[in-house]
Amino acid sequence: MCRWLAYSGSPVQLHDLLFKPENSLVVQSRHSRLGVEAVNGDGFGLGWYGALGTPGIYRSTEPAWNDRNLLEISSQAVADRVFAHIRASTGTPIQQTNCHPFRHGRWLWMHNGAIADFHSVKRDLAMAVLPSLYPEIEGSTDSEIFFLLALTFGLEQDPPRAVAQAVGLIEEIGRRHGVEHPIQMTVATTDGETTWAFRYSSEGKSRSLFHSVDVSTLREQYPDNVLVHKLTQDARLIVSEPLGSLVGAWEEVPESTSLVIHGGRLTVHDFSPSRARAMA
Repeated sequence: MCRWLAYSGSPVQLHDLLFKPENSLVVQSRHSRLGVEAVNGDGFGLGWYGALGTPGIYRSTEPAWNDRNLLEISSQAVADRVFAHIRASTGTPIQQTNCHPFRHGRWLWMHNGAIADFHSVKRDLAMAVLPSLYPEIEGSTDSEIFFLLALTFGLEQDPPRAVAQAVGLIEEIGRRHGVEHPIQMTVATTDGETTWAFRYSSEGKSRSLFHSVDVSTLREQYPDNVLVHKLTQDARLIVSEPLGSLVGAWEEVPESTSLVIHGGRLTVHDFSPSRARAMA
C-alpha cells in the first residue's frame, strides 16, 4: 500500500533521512521489505516545518527513486520535524492531489492502509465532513477523507479522541454497507510541535510500524558507533519499516496502539475506535 516516516528532533538535512540510510524510504520505494507491495512508485510526498507558520509540502507523481527535484530539495533543506510518504495506490488515480502528506493550517497527515470498499462508502463518509471543511477535498483518496473526518471530530483539539471517533464512524458506515473489515491503517499527524501515530485495523492484522529507541540507550549499546553519537538526545523516528539493521535500534508498535512524541519524549497508549459525536 504505502510506506512512510515521521522524524522529530534537532534540525537534520532531509537528504540524510530520505537517501542515506541502508533501507531508506527511497530504497523502500523500489524494494520494500515489509510492505504489501515491494514497489511503492505511485508518487511521493514530503512535509516539513521551516520559516513560515504553516508547513511546506512537496508532492510529486514521480516515483521517489526517479525524482531529481526531490534529490535537489532534500540536499538543501533542513528541518526539525519531517513527514515523508511513498505511495502505492489502492485504485485512485496517480495525481499530486492524491499524494500524502495532506495539510490543513499547521497540521500534516499521512496514512498507510485503506478504507475497504471505499467506492461504496465514500458518499456517506464525505457527507459526514463538516461543511466548512468539505471544500478542502482536492483529491479522490480515502486517506484525504479520513483526514477531514478527523478534523471534523476535533483533531486540532484532541487528536487521539478525534482519530478514534473518525475510525468509529468509518467502521459503523462500513458495516452498514456489509463490509467485514472496514479499515486498515497506520497514521501519523502533527501540528509542528507534537507528533501522534496510530496502528489499528478492523481485523487486528495491521500494517507494520516501528519507532526508534531512546538515543541514550543506543549510545550505551554502541559506544564506538559514530553515527549513533551524532544523533541528538531528542531525535525520534516513527517508520513503516526500520531504516537500517542496527540491532536494538527499533521497536515494533503493538496492534491497537497510539504513540505521542513531544520534546523527544515518546509515550505509548492503547487505541480503540469510539462512537462518533459531532463537534459543537
